[in-house]
Amino acid sequence: MSTEQQPVPDGWATCSRPIALVTGASRGIGLAVARDLARDHHVLVGGTNRETVEAVVAEMDTVESRQAWPFVADLTDRDALVGTLDALGLTRLDVLVHSAGIAEYGPIADSDPAMWQRTFDLNVFAVAELTRLVLPMLRRSKGQVVLINSGAGHNASPNSGVYAASKFALRALGDSLRAEEREQVRVCSIHPGRVDTDMQRELQASLGNDDYRGEKYVRPETIAAAVRLAVDAAPQAMVEEVIVRPVIAG
Repeated sequence: MSTEQQPVPDGWATCSRPIALVTGASRGIGLAVARDLARDHHVLVGGTNRETVEAVVAEMDTVESRQAWPFVADLTDRDALVGTLDALGLTRLDVLVHSAGIAEYGPIADSDPAMWQRTFDLNVFAVAELTRLVLPMLRRSKGQVVLINSGAGHNASPNSGVYAASKFALRALGDSLRAEEREQVRVCSIHPGRVDTDMQRELQASLGNDDYRGEKYVRPETIAAAVRLAVDAAPQAMVEEVIVRPVIAG
């Protein structure tokens, strides 16, 4: 496939299958969500690495049809994002799942402006802009926005100030969007606790945890099930917020 963004297949616009765009879909929670939605949605697999994204697309596709399509974009580059969306030629969108994000930790005293900027660029500003750009399509389809937030969107702990601030902001964004778009677009914020992902392993390693036990944490597929709960809610119902935490403390 070309390195440039290719338009979605012609049949997607008229197919009865809803269309979902999942950012950060090449690994972790985003990948689990994309796999789950692909059972009955066409899925745009969002990511920044084309090779990784296309491997996920290939996994989801069948001989009979294209279930998935790559969406390769730097979400923090607005001009590139607009160009990718234009090239995609999308005329319909039913579900937008924001799963892309970064987590950098450290005391506030050591958090320089660049760290704040990187975190808010992807975790907040990119979410707001992508949502704004596709909102007309979501309104037409009476669609849904799902924000993969964090437990840090409710509670900030030592050394998580920058990350938690971005997640508090993301929760505010979701709350305002829900109020503004009520009866047009449903909005759900999902707040996972610790999830067994590459990001969690990297975090625990940075904290000096040499005894990582993934079985203590929530599986990505469990968060995908929470997304499914929101997406499959009856049209007259809106799942506004879901908190999913591990049973085992610590």
